[in-house]
Amino acid sequence: MSNDYNDILQKLCHHLRQLAGPEVEITPQTDLINQLAIDSVKLLNLIMEIEDEFDISVPINALTDVQTVHELTNLIHQIKSAK
Repeated sequence: MSNDYNDILQKLCHHLRQLAGPEVEITPQTDLINQLAIDSVKLLNLIMEIEDEFDISVPINALTDVQTVHELTNLIHQIKSAK
């Protein structure tokens, strides 16, 4: 894994802890919906924070296949790499 991926993962986990609470352990395999209880409103807020943090635009339809922290990190990494 690249340093860029790890940097994205670390920043993403920071944002997720703010949504889920500090007592929740977040790993790349953590399920965003089932384990972190992120609903559509929280997800949209998270995406807006991610877009600001990484200066990217995340297409909403790209989120349909995202279930885990790892998948979201990969998506952000792909979007950043395509810039």
